[in-house]
Amino acid sequence: MAGEKTNRVNLTEKDYEGGVSTMCRGCGHDAISASVMRAFFESSVDPRKVIKLSGIGCSSKTPAYFLGQSFGFNGVHGRMSALATGANIANHSLIPIGVSGDGDTAAIGLGNFCHMVRRNINLTYIIENNGVYGLTKGQFSATADKGSVMKGGKINDIPAIDICELAIILGATYVARSFSGDRKQLAPLIQGSLAHKGTAILDVISPCVTFNNHEGSTKSLKYVKGHLDPIHDVDFIPSYENIDVDYQKGTDQAVELHDGSRIILHKLSDNYDPTSRMQALQTIHAAVAEGKFLTGLIYYDPNRLEFAEELNLCETPLAELGQDLLQPPAELLDKINANFMK
Repeated sequence: MAGEKTNRVNLTEKDYEGGVSTMCRGCGHDAISASVMRAFFESSVDPRKVIKLSGIGCSSKTPAYFLGQSFGFNGVHGRMSALATGANIANHSLIPIGVSGDGDTAAIGLGNFCHMVRRNINLTYIIENNGVYGLTKGQFSATADKGSVMKGGKINDIPAIDICELAIILGATYVARSFSGDRKQLAPLIQGSLAHKGTAILDVISPCVTFNNHEGSTKSLKYVKGHLDPIHDVDFIPSYENIDVDYQKGTDQAVELHDGSRIILHKLSDNYDPTSRMQALQTIHAAVAEGKFLTGLIYYDPNRLEFAEELNLCETPLAELGQDLLQPPAELLDKINANFMK
């Protein structure tokens, strides 16, 4: 439409939309979808070069609501991590984004998630975390906080899995947490994950307005908004923008990503270093002890190679190689086998 703002690939924000959402009115997942669309538009990513991956659950429906021109694969429950691993190895030229839930990731999919993270697959992985199973009447999920009260009155007495802590321990190289309603923080964090080479985990607290928005829930809208603990405000500067950042030493920190773009962290707490694994884990534990949700870029490792680079894959994606290159001739296989006989 004439007069609409376009990005560097000559697309408008409307080009990043998808189907009409069928989520409950006010669901935090829709707010996350809006941040995803904003991030891809601002980063000038061509949606036709993106692959969207998901599993099962309310969260895994959301890729249908953004980037309608992208490739998509909706897998079985808990297997999105395995899909992402295969897709990344088969065609590393595609830009992958995975959307999962706290059940799909931290319960049935936990084993697949752990091995994907430790391999450092190149992927933006968003967990839409509401602490309940919204498609099966609101039972506690593995991320439900101890002491949280179910809508029917039951109290959760099992400690929660902290996805950010787990991701850092397993070797993820970009770990962040945000709140679905904080687009100012969330959209730049997603932009940073798109520019990052490796596993980028974004744990996004997304209140369930149907089953987990009552008094006693620690992931209700009211509770979360009153217990957020941001460690910094976040800006994102693409590599093609020649912007000088003016800040006093010790107040802000620029994090340069693999493609030359930068995340600018406007620190709210003193001396926080997102490249320190030990400090990241200690800060998460301190926030949990105080009943707070730590938000922002919690951990970043710029040095580790992503999995496709570690495998030394050829520049041409495997999916585009011909059969003659993928299947060695019989005489070559005989030669290889003969070497094993020596």
